[in-house]
Amino acid sequence: MLRRKPAPTIRFTCQPDDIGVIAPPVPAKAYVPDWFRKLPAVDETVLSATNTGLTIKRCMPFLDAMTTGWIIPLAATVRLDILDNGSTVEAGWDFDRTMVSNHGMHQVRGNPWSGKPPMKFHNYWSIETPPGWSCLFINPLNRPNGVFEVLAGIVDTDTYRAPVHFPFFATGSDGLHIIEKGSPMVQVIPFRRDSSEIAAEIRAERPEERAEREKVLRNTSSTEGWYRTEARASR
Repeated sequence: MLRRKPAPTIRFTCQPDDIGVIAPPVPAKAYVPDWFRKLPAVDETVLSATNTGLTIKRCMPFLDAMTTGWIIPLAATVRLDILDNGSTVEAGWDFDRTMVSNHGMHQVRGNPWSGKPPMKFHNYWSIETPPGWSCLFINPLNRPNGVFEVLAGIVDTDTYRAPVHFPFFATGSDGLHIIEKGSPMVQVIPFRRDSSEIAAEIRAERPEERAEREKVLRNTSSTEGWYRTEARASR
């Protein structure tokens, strides 16, 4: 009998005295927003001969992006006081260690965030992946919070065995914003590095490829909602 090869494991570790104190990582599928949970799969109020009433809840590309990987939440509650149209941000937190620090403006001169100061969330989880695996860290997908945006980055977590901190810009309106402990901070998507080493072929499609594309579009008309509409519009 063939023995199944064990699945790759991502490991999150913290200091022993932080267990039960800081918010733990969770699968991204456990952090589906309330608005999405409450959204019906079909909105019967708009059903017609030309409108199926399907909502984005039936769009698997949207859902798969939202639920892929893991979420590292804020370890503790953070307060961001945004002033002067976002050009000044003062941070505070309810924790006995640093939660937010600053980068120098010279490090991002000319960036598209309109003069907002670059900042950094401190993370107290170390991440370990199997040899050949890295992690993509991104702002939680399809979960805009209106207060901050984490910058994307890739870390070779098979060799870097220390907590990764996360640069961000405060994007909220002027005023005091409270980000509660456990709120999604960053999404972690592990991937094999060699899977990105793929050659590209760029050319016009052949007749048989067009036929296959048309068949796929017709077969997914009821499940890929938003994405299929865009595909047809751009054809």
